[in-house]
Amino acid sequence: MRRLENILRDKTRIVVKVGTNLLTDKLTGLNPDRINSIAGGVSHLQSLGYQVALVSSGAIGAGVAARRLKERPKSMREKQATAAIGQPILMEAYQSAFRGHSRIVGQILLTKDDFVNRGRYLNARNTLSVLLDDNVVPIINENDTVAVEEIKLGDNDNLSALVANMIGADLLIILSDIDGFYSDDPSRNRGAELIPVVETITPRIERQAKKSGGELGTGGMVTKIQAAKRCTSAGIAMIIANGGNPRVLQEVVSGEFRGTLFLPAAHRLNVRKKWIGFVSHPKGSVRIDEGAKTALTRHRKSLLPSGVLEVIGVFKAKDTISVLDVTGNEIARGVSGFSSGELARIGGRRTGDVETIIGRRTHGEVIHKDNLVLLHE
Repeated sequence: MRRLENILRDKTRIVVKVGTNLLTDKLTGLNPDRINSIAGGVSHLQSLGYQVALVSSGAIGAGVAARRLKERPKSMREKQATAAIGQPILMEAYQSAFRGHSRIVGQILLTKDDFVNRGRYLNARNTLSVLLDDNVVPIINENDTVAVEEIKLGDNDNLSALVANMIGADLLIILSDIDGFYSDDPSRNRGAELIPVVETITPRIERQAKKSGGELGTGGMVTKIQAAKRCTSAGIAMIIANGGNPRVLQEVVSGEFRGTLFLPAAHRLNVRKKWIGFVSHPKGSVRIDEGAKTALTRHRKSLLPSGVLEVIGVFKAKDTISVLDVTGNEIARGVSGFSSGELARIGGRRTGDVETIIGRRTHGEVIHKDNLVLLHE
């Protein structure tokens, strides 16, 4: 595929994500043949000069089999206990498989706080960069043993997209138990067609993404499209392909693969804007009028107090907030120049009145254009 060749030309970093349904069975546990083929494929990418990070599910799935449970646990404490048992089993299998290819692996367990907290984000990025530069394969998973609902990312599709953004990857490959993105659910519609290339993720594409998670997994096509939005908007290509094919990674980099390629946006956001738009967690939001929306989306202007209709939530100055249009759709994210209390007082007012109202010096913008990310980009 010529488009993929152009994307990978002179590129260096790839993230590979493997789902639970590919790796585990609730009765037999981990699938050693599948893990060995993944290790072989990643090692092949490394031999071609790529630095590869592997985001792998499977800890809870491996724990389910080890504990001889009849189904995936439902309560948080049972999930955490099962993950504590399954994670070392998963890592032992990977370490053994990669050792057969003379490769070294490292374990990285992350939570949402490692992305939301700027300091922890930079520390995690630095650690991953050292491992990648040393040609070590970081094997990354959510830290299910300690993560509670408030700090969970929830699925490894979005985790892999966050990791791709964190390390400045050029391509994310999501290996699933389906060939790619279809025009309809192929399990229900025999006439559904595989879509080889998605140039832009439209509302129609999102509507087509029906949930298809298996019994052991937590993802589905919905989360894969969410991951694709995170990646393509940041200038990163993404592929969905069938991990049941033992040579799928080799075929992807050769350009002769069956799957769906999501093309990256023409421009690439800088590191700060990536963090604002796709990593940091909004602490609140503002609803703006049509004039302000036009200024932001068409003219790339800063958000001024005069365009603010409503302030939602409690946040401080320098927190990330969402920008909603009059209908409540999120159109942007950015770093607020004011607290929610200050914004409630200056919303709808002229910029020249702001300093008098809040009693301190300010540049006047609610969100400066350099700290603003339009989500459709």
